[in-house]
Amino acid sequence: TDTHLQSALEDLAERDGDMARAYALVGLPPGRSRRAGFASLIGTICSQQMSTASSRAIMGRLNEAVKKLDPKAFLALDDRALRGIGFSRQKIAYCRILAEAVASGELNLRALESLSDEAVVDELTKLKGIGRWTADIYLLFTLDRPDVWPVDDLALVVAVQRLKGLKTRPNAKKMLKIGEAWRPRRSAAARFLWHYYSNAPKDAWAS
Repeated sequence: TDTHLQSALEDLAERDGDMARAYALVGLPPGRSRRAGFASLIGTICSQQMSTASSRAIMGRLNEAVKKLDPKAFLALDDRALRGIGFSRQKIAYCRILAEAVASGELNLRALESLSDEAVVDELTKLKGIGRWTADIYLLFTLDRPDVWPVDDLALVVAVQRLKGLKTRPNAKKMLKIGEAWRPRRSAAARFLWHYYSNAPKDAWAS
């Protein structure tokens, strides 16, 4: 909920002066969560290396093409239909692998809800096309886990660079080190930093 996010960010701002300044500048991120399940994971795969606006447009067309977005409905769409919706050849393959795994019971999405964060990552990344970033985004936005830190997300990396006034983009090791200070609220930090990346005036960024 927004009140939960607000209290988490207020706590982070108390502990970190850079976060406090950024929070005063851009305020609370908009609410954003997804219902757990197949459709959400398809949406996350769709958004890999793509702008939010583009992936939303594709998912909108996909939802128009099926009555209910489940594995059976997805597998019923042929390549031509999916290309018309906007899926690349690679993402068609990845989403088909996911749909088949869920349909066959190889991947039980409901069972993920009771697993630890790392166990969820292990289960999801067994499937081709789902890497650590996709698993982290599913944990953060769909399963609503409080301490997820997607160190390879480019916008997050740039936001951390600007927040901390770093000369170069932090690598994964540096991102983990910086994120340590924000445990156990790294999901709130990530959500805020995406918001900061999109909304902070360029001249307000540390240099």
